Amino acid sequence: MFPMVTGFMNYGQQTIRAARYIGQSFIITLSHTNRLPVTIQYPYEKSIMSERFRGRIHFEFDKCIACEVCVRVCPIDLPVVDWRLERDIQKKQLLNYSIDFGVCIFCGNCVEYCPTNCLSMTEEYELSTYDRHELNYNQIALGRLPISIIGDYTIQTVRNSTPIQIDKENSFDSRTITNY
Repeated sequence: MFPMVTGFMNYGQQTIRAARYIGQSFIITLSHTNRLPVTIQYPYEKSIMSERFRGRIHFEFDKCIACEVCVRVCPIDLPVVDWRLERDIQKKQLLNYSIDFGVCIFCGNCVEYCPTNCLSMTEEYELSTYDRHELNYNQIALGRLPISIIGDYTIQTVRNSTPIQIDKENSFDSRTITNY
């Protein structure tokens, strides 16, 4: 008869423990209702990218000396540089420069190692198209500066760095299910 009583007691303790865990989970869930929403309404609200964001590459044709350092440091040999040698001045003349953003991994090596700083990363991230051949940008398309979302009155800008406030006096101890 004692094993049956201890079995009921163990079952009761496990039931109380499970109810306590469910209650703690419910309290944690309710504590998240006071936070600001994380999602943004994308076409109408856009995030302001950080300073080190690696978006579309901007190219300045006049600064390029056709040294092909960008091609050598690219892990996939992506930039296509066409040039011809001017014999009278013994200098390379750049004819065409293109990057296929459908293949680019946005590592930023070309920007970092360019000796003349003719390449730079922009904050533009909207590169989607229906045809992958439209992602092959030549020097004209690479030379266009992106439209700033800060000056556009139809788009509300949202900062990514919203601090989350945690109430220290109502916080849980180390025995709770999840820790902050």
